[in-house]
Amino acid sequence: MGTFQRLAIASLPLLPRPIMRAVASRYIAGETMDEAMAELQSLGERGFRGIIDILGEDVKDEAEAREVLLEYSECARRIAERELESYVSVKPTHLGLRLSEELAVELYLELGRHCKAVGIFLRVEMEDHSTTDATLRIFERLRSELDNVGLVLQARLFRTAKDIENLAPGPLSVRMTKGIYLEPGEIAHVEPEPIRNSYVELVRQLFERDAYVSLATHDEPMGEALIALVNELEIPKTQYEFQVLLGVQSQLWDKWRDAGHPVRVYVPYGPDWRAYSTRRLRKNPQIFGHVFRDMLCFWRRR
Repeated sequence: MGTFQRLAIASLPLLPRPIMRAVASRYIAGETMDEAMAELQSLGERGFRGIIDILGEDVKDEAEAREVLLEYSECARRIAERELESYVSVKPTHLGLRLSEELAVELYLELGRHCKAVGIFLRVEMEDHSTTDATLRIFERLRSELDNVGLVLQARLFRTAKDIENLAPGPLSVRMTKGIYLEPGEIAHVEPEPIRNSYVELVRQLFERDAYVSLATHDEPMGEALIALVNELEIPKTQYEFQVLLGVQSQLWDKWRDAGHPVRVYVPYGPDWRAYSTRRLRKNPQIFGHVFRDMLCFWRRR
């Protein structure tokens, strides 16, 4: 990373809101549910499935967690009403996990039952390692009652292979990620190549237990390795899909879609867009050229 990019990263908290919001529009559907639904509709017309994520985490109280539940429930209703090929994906701390595991279970169950009633899938997200055990317990509790729920696992963590072994028998849907949280070296891989190797081997492990696997990546060489694995194991297209983030390497979406692979786009929205967009900018420093030009234009207009 060059000096300019390091300085730009350090300056992110100082960017004027209009500039940051303009840049953020690359990564988020907007601040409202209507904007998110319009994005899902547009993606569907281009041959991509969708995922809705309401931005936010670590709610401050139970009332806020219940508001999140209501908004996700409405998202699921609208997806079903519009017959969009999409589902909802929810962070445990957004439904109150840090307040109470029992509260999170209660709210996830209510949301899962609502989603099942309208024919929509629900994904339980995975956050940093401090929540992993509780998230796995929540998922297994949901899975004991519902068949429309899935989990996220992270290739970065050493424990993940054992976690897969310990999941209860039966149908299983997992989104495999590298893991965005920078975990300590005592519990996680910290270098790119070991993370890639872990990812491919964990996907193999999941396929061997007949799981549906969502391959969440923008790593094109690793994507090719995953396609080779799919071909080696003769995995049908009904048992996997690629998952990508809105605004990130869209040329890969087209490539995989045009090659016949199912592709689903993660569509975040909501007023808490700044923290999410900052993370995306930190992982895509080449975007700073556009940010710099936007800053110049902004100050010239003042």
